[in-house]
Amino acid sequence: MKARRRLRLLAGGLVSTLALSACGLLPGGDDEPAGTAAPAPVQNPFDLAGVCPNPVVIQTDWLPESEYGATYNLVGAGYRVDKAKTTVRGPMVVEGRATGVDVEVRSGGPAIEFARISDVMYEDREITLGYVNTEQAAQLYTKTPTISVAAPMDISPGAIMWSPDVHPDWNTMVDIGQDASAKVLVTADDLFPQYLIGTGILRADQVDDSYDGSPAKFFGSGGKIAQGGFSTNEPYVYAHDPGWGKPLAFQLVHDTGFEAYTQTMSIRAGDKDRLAPCLRKLVPLIQRSTVEFITKPKRTNDLVVNLVKAYGIDFWQYPPELAEFSVGQQRALGIVGNGPDQTIGNFDPERVAGVLEIVRTIFAGRRQPLKEGLTAQDLATNEFIDPTIGLSAGAVAS
Repeated sequence: MKARRRLRLLAGGLVSTLALSACGLLPGGDDEPAGTAAPAPVQNPFDLAGVCPNPVVIQTDWLPESEYGATYNLVGAGYRVDKAKTTVRGPMVVEGRATGVDVEVRSGGPAIEFARISDVMYEDREITLGYVNTEQAAQLYTKTPTISVAAPMDISPGAIMWSPDVHPDWNTMVDIGQDASAKVLVTADDLFPQYLIGTGILRADQVDDSYDGSPAKFFGSGGKIAQGGFSTNEPYVYAHDPGWGKPLAFQLVHDTGFEAYTQTMSIRAGDKDRLAPCLRKLVPLIQRSTVEFITKPKRTNDLVVNLVKAYGIDFWQYPPELAEFSVGQQRALGIVGNGPDQTIGNFDPERVAGVLEIVRTIFAGRRQPLKEGLTAQDLATNEFIDPTIGLSAGAVAS
């Protein structure tokens, strides 16, 4: 999918359509009935002090961009930027309320030499949450087991793109697969092309897995080839690139049946019990942050744009217009949303199980079987999700 990342959710605060309440009875007076137990103290759902690590460290899988809005939305005023490490640290704030701890967001991709996030999480135990995709979690579970606890994006923005001017007869990937001369450029690390080949949507002889993130081959072909990318990024970037300057058409990989959750907030599987008290409070805040960002993105988009400038990485440019485009696509395509219910950030166990079986089949064909007995419950949990937090109808209407 996005080659620059692949070589390509988390942290927390959230806005909810329903307020999260924690109510308790007030202590009684002298005439309180004898033997009445003292009421439990009222808990502040925003207070993470003494419960979560400080800072909460979130490892992303690429440089700052608006697809990570739920994570960067957690960073409050007074943040500090470390250009050398491409990290930002500041007070964690959700819905304008302090949480009592800091959040540190670390960049991935070139900042970590394109290492896999689960590997980095096991090398650096300071990381609280890391961005891990469903298919990666299944593939790597034997050596670096992770479990996803929140999914800020309900649908992956990953897509196959093409020029509608050059190929007006292409409407879906099925059309591409039926074109005898069509070539599709993807990255070697992505699993979805194997799924597309296995289901007969694409042919093996038309898939080129040498995509390195550069648009050179697409531009050089004059738009004759199709290419993997992100619906939240390349359609804007290519349309404004002097080397192309025209619109792109695309189909989401999700719509072909490969329904992996992407960039989920994940922990090391063995840390679940230790982190449980923190996650019970932190995950609902991540849900709130997801809603807060997608409904009111400007502050966080400004932060993302400023961080890209501060890090000064030559090949990664992120203007405000691209940030706005990304949010528009996230809304329009349902990339950020409640899913089939009224809850944001949770997982559909059947979806996770379906992706697991796809990955199991692919790696069995490679004679690299997955961990024996691996289940969807090993890969993702809704245990810490607050089902009352979600987007209300029309909450993101333009």
